[in-house]
Amino acid sequence: MRIVQLANFYGPRSGGLRTALHHLGAGYAAHGHEVVLVVPGPAHADERLAGGVRRVTLPAPRIPGTGGYRAVDPWRVRALLDRVAPDRLEVSDRLTLRGMGRWAAERGVPSAVVSHERLDRLLEQFLVPGGLARWGADAANARMAASYDVVVCTTEFAREEFDRIGARNVVRVPLGVDLRTFTPTRHDRSLRADLARGADALLVHCGRLSPEKHVERSVDTAAELHAAGHRVRLVIAGDGPRREALERRAAGLPVTFLGFLGDRAAVADLLATADVSLAPGPHETFGLAALEALASGTPVVVSASSALREIVRPGCGVAVADHAPAFAGAVSALLDDPEPTRRSAARARAEEYPWRVAVDGMLAALRVT
Repeated sequence: MRIVQLANFYGPRSGGLRTALHHLGAGYAAHGHEVVLVVPGPAHADERLAGGVRRVTLPAPRIPGTGGYRAVDPWRVRALLDRVAPDRLEVSDRLTLRGMGRWAAERGVPSAVVSHERLDRLLEQFLVPGGLARWGADAANARMAASYDVVVCTTEFAREEFDRIGARNVVRVPLGVDLRTFTPTRHDRSLRADLARGADALLVHCGRLSPEKHVERSVDTAAELHAAGHRVRLVIAGDGPRREALERRAAGLPVTFLGFLGDRAAVADLLATADVSLAPGPHETFGLAALEALASGTPVVVSASSALREIVRPGCGVAVADHAPAFAGAVSALLDDPEPTRRSAARARAEEYPWRVAVDGMLAALRVT
């Protein structure tokens, strides 16, 4: 079958969404399907990716205040879809491409939309009061669920807002992690010595430096540990609109900003070399970066307000309240465990999320046999 994947908030530095689309697409292709990934960019392009996926880039303007994300005109997407004629449609954008479900229904094409974020949490992030945010999200989610054959949620946390409105076409399909690239065997003593700069513990925060990720909590965690006399260093890998503010916040603290790491192998080396990974974002609906840390044998401290509370287990991580003292206490507790024990527990948990299971789940959601 010809499966078309649509996404708008996709770019060279789009992190988890880009990773998920590439792995799912390659998985579909490995099953013998023709896969076309449609994304926005600065200019038109039509190319083949590793794994046999055809990627079509449509020219699109930048969205102000998003750090470089682009959104293509839906009419341009519809025109392309009419030419490509998909047998199945998978949409990873519930906002700017929300009308694509209607396009599919009008042509008898089975469709699925993947909920990569909680709309109620997104509205609250923009300071919409809680009750109003839930009301707005419920109305929008009801319309969206009605326009697609299937709504795919990656965690129970993501599914909660659809259960709240009684949507009946929701399925849960957890994403996966690249267990070959992200592995404890990439632990590098020389790299650790360079990054730690004499510290006893190396912490890492890996991800986009944007408001919803709450990277400042990782900086404040390092500050808490430093003030308590712990010899730690925090390494932040990523870039985004909050970088300058975060660098000012970290002034005088044992914090290093590496910027964006485009080489996945370099990210894997970093995660395997760290002692603890921090994921303080309270709105994460899955958290691929945290799962990549676990696959690398590195335990994680995560926000208990996010979906990551479903992924961490005793021994491989801790889910805590959204403030730095709680994160600092969890880091100390993890470091008290023997290193081989915590690393083996982290890897074992990640091995429960192979990409092949995610691919099979998505193909079932798309009614592809």
